[in-house]
Amino acid sequence: MSDIPASLQTQVDHTLTFSQLKESPPSYKGHLVLLGGEVLTAKRLKEGTRIEVLQLPLDGYQTPDMDRTTSQGRFLAFQKDFLDPATVPPGTRVTIVGEVTGATTLALDETDYSYPTLEIKNLRVWPQSVGSSAWPRPYVAPYYWGPYWGRYPYWW
Repeated sequence: MSDIPASLQTQVDHTLTFSQLKESPPSYKGHLVLLGGEVLTAKRLKEGTRIEVLQLPLDGYQTPDMDRTTSQGRFLAFQKDFLDPATVPPGTRVTIVGEVTGATTLALDETDYSYPTLEIKNLRVWPQSVGSSAWPRPYVAPYYWGPYWGRYPYWW
């Protein structure tokens, strides 16, 4: 299952891993990659919108993992057309097809961090509920418990 337009699907380099990209972003300049993660910040700049993303592995539906501990780092994705940062608030899960443009070093807390950078070609914003259960706990109905539970083979 894929939300990637067919015109981009064949151009994506599925062999390129995020760890390879993070290790040497300039080596992959011009490659089209499929990455996903959680938005950390989104900021309007003169030349477009910059989205800082915590990389997360994608599942078979190209949905980012919910477990932040599976992340291999961060990347920056740039949207040249207008993108209101309010449409991708922190915590939003995204899947991005982007062209590798290199790397940018920015301050991250008290250190410098080298971010692989992408120009967004396709952005998929996932609803907040994706990956989380609609039921916050296992379904429990009153007839599951009580003095008759397990005593009779049928309820009717």
